[in-house]
Amino acid sequence: MITRALDVAIATAGLAIASPILALAMLAIRIESRGSPIYRQRRVGRDGVPFEMLKLRTMVSGAETMGAGMAVNYGDPRITRVGAILRRWSLDELPNLVNVLRGEMSIVGPRPTIQAQVDQYTPEQRRRLEVKPGITGWAQVNGRASLPWHERIELDVFYVENRSFALDVKILVRTVVMLVTGHGLYKGERGGWRASE
Repeated sequence: MITRALDVAIATAGLAIASPILALAMLAIRIESRGSPIYRQRRVGRDGVPFEMLKLRTMVSGAETMGAGMAVNYGDPRITRVGAILRRWSLDELPNLVNVLRGEMSIVGPRPTIQAQVDQYTPEQRRRLEVKPGITGWAQVNGRASLPWHERIELDVFYVENRSFALDVKILVRTVVMLVTGHGLYKGERGGWRASE
């Protein structure tokens, strides 16, 4: 109950403060490329329950069917100019705050994944579904997209097994540092998920 209260308080304050940025970003996205400025994707939440995650669109419409598909590489040609700026500062994740208010996500937790990834989880990896997915998490602040997929899952399971208020605070502090440095934004050579994994 305390975690939920904090989630609602932070998400409400965050949306209030970020509303001018969101409005400008959505306008810039719409001016630069056709399609909705909000990207909606079906993700898997706590206990395997699916939900629609909201993000600001940073790529051309239909990008998931082009190039690297779900993976995003540094210099990916599908990323728009506005999208590159939004991704650098993780502003594309701001609509996730709406998911937090809906109760589908938390501020801190494993990032929500797609069903195809969940279908390949081992019983141990499925433990990451025991908590609500988060906007930021232990794997996010320890390399995020640059990490091999199995390492990200291991870090998420570590969080599930050791979650505490102190760990959440540590993750939030590291998130601020990560936003400043931009570390781990793209998968690189070792990072990311592949359908064969």
